[in-house]
Amino acid sequence: MIVRQGSSPARLGHFVRALSLLPAVGLVLGTGACGSTERKANAARPELETTQPGLFKVPQDQLAHLQIGAVLRENWAITARTTGTVDWDADHTTQAIAQVTGPITKILVDTGSAVREGDPLLYVASPDITNSIAAYRKAKNRVDFETRALERSRDLLAHRAIAQKDLESVEADSNDAATDLQNALQALRIFGITAKEIEDAQRQGVPINPQLAVRSPITGIVVQKLVFPGQLIQAGATTCFAITNPSVVWVQGHVYEKDLTSVRTGDAVEVTHSAIPGVFHGVVSYVGAMVDPATRTIPVRIVTGNPNGLLKKDLFVDASILTRTKKNVLNVPTSAVLFDSDNLPFVYVQADDGTFARRMVTTGVQQNNRFEIVGGLKEGERVVTEGSVFLQFANAYQR
Repeated sequence: MIVRQGSSPARLGHFVRALSLLPAVGLVLGTGACGSTERKANAARPELETTQPGLFKVPQDQLAHLQIGAVLRENWAITARTTGTVDWDADHTTQAIAQVTGPITKILVDTGSAVREGDPLLYVASPDITNSIAAYRKAKNRVDFETRALERSRDLLAHRAIAQKDLESVEADSNDAATDLQNALQALRIFGITAKEIEDAQRQGVPINPQLAVRSPITGIVVQKLVFPGQLIQAGATTCFAITNPSVVWVQGHVYEKDLTSVRTGDAVEVTHSAIPGVFHGVVSYVGAMVDPATRTIPVRIVTGNPNGLLKKDLFVDASILTRTKKNVLNVPTSAVLFDSDNLPFVYVQADDGTFARRMVTTGVQQNNRFEIVGGLKEGERVVTEGSVFLQFANAYQR
């Protein structure tokens, strides 16, 4: 226990009661009543030994409650800390746009619906699809006709009933018919008609269904619904839905100029949010080529996994970029660093003779439960790593 020589009995009594409120320190206190005589108080507590100014000594029976460690010098990977906003992954986000013009007859999904690639999102009634199917049927009929004509011509030529040039003319008509059929079929495929629907379109004498399904181009979640039933949409111009795959998102962040030489594409990133438990792991995919003149920062894009879809668009998050750049730093455990009433950091240093002194320090980054020491300490010096709170409180009562 630390006691300044010449302290009054009343002051010692207050010190005992204050120490009894610090169970975490692990000190064993004597049981003296407040208001005891100076003889009883001094008999129960050892006096502070006379030392150099600014130094004090801890009694031997209390040293067991302190842990001492050396100031280390180690190579640390530099961690660049920044903030950013969550954005959809543009490589897995797309819009569903109508391929034909006409009114919407039925909407099948809403915002938040999970869809798979090729699922119908809505139906449009359009003369465009009617005309395309009609053109396909005509082309198919002509191909069938020219195919039969070609077979007859070949048979007639074999029996010398027609000339060679007559057969060549029929072959040319058959090739033209096949070309027209392929063009008509390609138009249906551009509209997104499935193989089953194309097969149905070949059936002659069946009324043509004028409805066309607008289908999902990717697997994901509908995040925007931009149409309503009965709306007249324009081919290639009306955006119906926005769809994204939320399993991966982008974090649009910024790094300061001092970190520019450390941050590189491919660096691992840990993304956190105070309201979301756990850590999201990502990687730097892009480092900007320009400095923002207003903030003096460089944009970076972080691609991160998003299990359970917890990271939402425009959410503000913290990002720790684990760079591959190494830095040789002095460091101590975070438990060794205390802060005074002005929020300035300090530590307790053990001198060679076993005494202790409070010393102000300058800290840098914090990682792996250790503080970088920029100034105030030297490698190998011994500091109190556990029990510093006791020394801080005791010094306050010694003054």
